[in-house]
Amino acid sequence: MKVLLVEDDQFHASYMEDVLVETLPEVTQIFHAVNGQEAEREARAMSIEAVVMDLRMSQCNGIEAAQILWQERADTRILFWSNYADEAYLRGISAIVPEDSAYGYLLKTAPRDRLKLALRAVLVEGQIMVDREIHRLQRRTSSPRNTLDDSEFAVLLDLSLGLQDRMIAERQGMSLRTVQNRLLSLYDKLGVEDVSDDETPINKRVRALNRALITRTLNIETLETAEREFERWQSSRA
Repeated sequence: MKVLLVEDDQFHASYMEDVLVETLPEVTQIFHAVNGQEAEREARAMSIEAVVMDLRMSQCNGIEAAQILWQERADTRILFWSNYADEAYLRGISAIVPEDSAYGYLLKTAPRDRLKLALRAVLVEGQIMVDREIHRLQRRTSSPRNTLDDSEFAVLLDLSLGLQDRMIAERQGMSLRTVQNRLLSLYDKLGVEDVSDDETPINKRVRALNRALITRTLNIETLETAEREFERWQSSRA
């Protein structure tokens, strides 16, 4: 079995390679990429069937790379390995994983034995395995009272790009009133208080972005991806 290790930190890459060799005698070759773009090229060239993927990388992050890999080969088995338990990452993975595909999401702080279990479960046995802390995040975000739905999240991303309501409506195929209703809903879910007196004026859009970053509903990779998608959208309108 060929495994592609996508990791831009040399220490983590060496550690993971040691664990792969120790844990999986089925592995015949280990290839290495330091960002998502390299991962896409290596996966195509070497017909990779199993991947260990960091999430936070320059140029092309792990979710963007995984989306391409799964589009080209839906049965690719991917273990996401990250320092971060962000809702933004969890939402991103959930949005792209093909039906019946094997994947995992493990934190880099997980014990070595736990990592070994995850590698075998995902890359060899084709199971789904998610870190306990990620499970806790899933339970927290499973409540509609606190979690943005897909349309609210799309409006939040456009808000983060600095778009006004009419542009958001055009991009999302919504009416202006629907956009405004989504904004009110996401303000409520993110805990943006209704402060309107003269002594404490507040810009709700900026406050919503602040709250989204603090709660990890958004992170820098999500914003970078949104910017690239917006640029493509603008180009398509030209």
